[in-house]
Amino acid sequence: MIHPSVVLGANVTIGENVVIEENVIIGDSVSIGHHVVIKKDTKIGNFVQVGELTVLGKPTSSNKKMARKPGKALDSLVIDDHVIIGCNSVLYRGAKLNSGVFVGDLASIREKVVIGEDSIIGRNAIVETNTQIGNRVTIQTGCYITADMVIEDEVFIGPCCSSSNDKYMGMGIYKHQGPVIKKGAKIGNNATLLPAITIGENAIVGAGSVVTKDVPPDKTVVGNPGRILK
Repeated sequence: MIHPSVVLGANVTIGENVVIEENVIIGDSVSIGHHVVIKKDTKIGNFVQVGELTVLGKPTSSNKKMARKPGKALDSLVIDDHVIIGCNSVLYRGAKLNSGVFVGDLASIREKVVIGEDSIIGRNAIVETNTQIGNRVTIQTGCYITADMVIEDEVFIGPCCSSSNDKYMGMGIYKHQGPVIKKGAKIGNNATLLPAITIGENAIVGAGSVVTKDVPPDKTVVGNPGRILK
């Protein structure tokens, strides 16, 4: 089902049972797989590929227990040229994917997330709200990228890393702030990053490390809690 208000570019390929809601704009040479749902106001650039069973532009929701209610007035989901989105992914309204981004299967990208050019969001990765991701960043399979996080250009995050933004775990007495990862830093498999820490430029976090405090630039930390290697 395609709403009459949808604007379709040239050479768009649309699979079976696709739903495209009102005011969607789709550029030239876009490929949309079977059973995709594109919610209203979504903007898709040229040469974009969307895998089967994906949802684009999903609105937010909440219940009465949630301390941080998502905003109702969100911008459109914007997907720039040459973006590839895998199967069974969910991208929320209010996110922005810049040119050349690759999103693996089963990924979740929440509202108010910005992803820079040519970055990779791996299979089954989760990127929570209000997170800024730079250019040429690699976030590998199964990572949990918390809300309110900043990841600068050319950062590498290995599989199954986890981050957090709430020091007091739901007590409501702490400003939410995820880690800040500076340009060129590398995070090993299964590392855990605690709230509000800063990983300096070109620093390395070893696999399985639990990082509880700032890591200076060009240093390597390992262990639990993470300690700087001499």
